[in-house]
Amino acid sequence: MMKENYQKKLDRIIEGLQDERPSLLLHSCCAPCSCYVLEYLSKYFQITVYYYNPNIDSEEEYEKRAEEQRRLISEMEFPEEVAFIKEEFRPKEFYEAVKGYEKEPEGGKRCLICYRLRLSEAARAARDLGSDYFTTTLTISPMKNAQWLNEIGQEMEEQFHVKFLPSDFKKKNGYKRSVELSQMYGLYRQSFCGCIFSKNAN
Repeated sequence: MMKENYQKKLDRIIEGLQDERPSLLLHSCCAPCSCYVLEYLSKYFQITVYYYNPNIDSEEEYEKRAEEQRRLISEMEFPEEVAFIKEEFRPKEFYEAVKGYEKEPEGGKRCLICYRLRLSEAARAARDLGSDYFTTTLTISPMKNAQWLNEIGQEMEEQFHVKFLPSDFKKKNGYKRSVELSQMYGLYRQSFCGCIFSKNAN
């Protein structure tokens, strides 16, 4: 089976927008992963950044990442204002979802469950806000499975009736640019994805 090129799919959607600026709910895991995505997509969409990551290992880490996200939005320049929604830290949702998969290796079924949990909440939030699209910054990471993320996004589009914006943000040197922007804004770059299992795997 031929692998989908999600960047090309995104290019086609952007080309079709012409002068429209649809609303986009952008699920973000952290400021470093969102910086390039915001620089890129803010030219074409009216963005609300949505911070919901119950997988993060502690409330202190959760708040630290949220504050960095807020700071980045306030310091970057955009064609129009970028809104920010921060959900409460709800780790119980993550631990209940991944019960029985604690010993899975990084990048395995536990991560798939985590993707689904975060994308389902992002789709729900997008529907409730009346956003035209939703997507996630997670595909910028070379460590994340872009195919899984896009397939889950499509499932959530059907479930919540909000269009999913396909992506593979690491393409077009996206990951490299995110590293440059992180240095430029002095962003806190954590050494693990977020959950206690990824932290212990390091």
